[in-house]
Amino acid sequence: MAELSEQGSRRAAMKICHSALGEMSAEERVAWALEKLPANHIVSSSFGAQSAVMLHLLSSQIPDIPVVVVDTGYLFPETYRFIDELTDSLNLNLQVFRAETSTAWQEARHGKRWENGLTGLDAYNLDNKVQPMERALESLQVGTWFAGLRRSQSRGRATTPFIESSGERWKVYPIADWSDRDVYKYLSKHGLPYHPLWEKGYVSIGDAHTTRSLADVASLEDVRFDGLKRECGLHEMDFGKTA
Repeated sequence: MAELSEQGSRRAAMKICHSALGEMSAEERVAWALEKLPANHIVSSSFGAQSAVMLHLLSSQIPDIPVVVVDTGYLFPETYRFIDELTDSLNLNLQVFRAETSTAWQEARHGKRWENGLTGLDAYNLDNKVQPMERALESLQVGTWFAGLRRSQSRGRATTPFIESSGERWKVYPIADWSDRDVYKYLSKHGLPYHPLWEKGYVSIGDAHTTRSLADVASLEDVRFDGLKRECGLHEMDFGKTA
């Protein structure tokens, strides 16, 4: 089917997203979005605990889809090795985006901002996560962004839709309704790995300085950012914003 106009695809998507998309498998949701929603398509990945699911799900249908990773410079060594492992095994079209100012220079100017409460965290995340993703969306001329948010991951994600739009762009969450059990079954079926820190109790993995194992915190909500927040800003930003 020919790609719909932006307005036509918007009406079609919003009409069926609360019903038909809910009846589809994750694979069918991806196929629908690739056919109906505007190019260029990308998938973002933190290369976190269960990231292999989305990477396999998307690259199976569009092998050369750009895989956008935002490298803060503070990821775990295990994460960098995991990126290399999955890039090789899945033949990923990896696209790495970073802050315009090096981590060393940022620390010289501002210190360790993630240690300075919500204000410091938000400023750090803006420079190192949100702004690099904004550049990725613009430079890759993205029409549709796939991401692996799931409703069961946290209270803040409990109402994650299958699809949303902002400006001229669309964002698709094909595994929004999946449980941890669904993730396990998909990984097992396709012989895909969890992040190497998964077995050490790291269930949500970001920067080394603000990620904790479940064994070290009182609640699942506290594994990131010392419990001050769960989101780094990537999935709260206005993804329709253009330069």
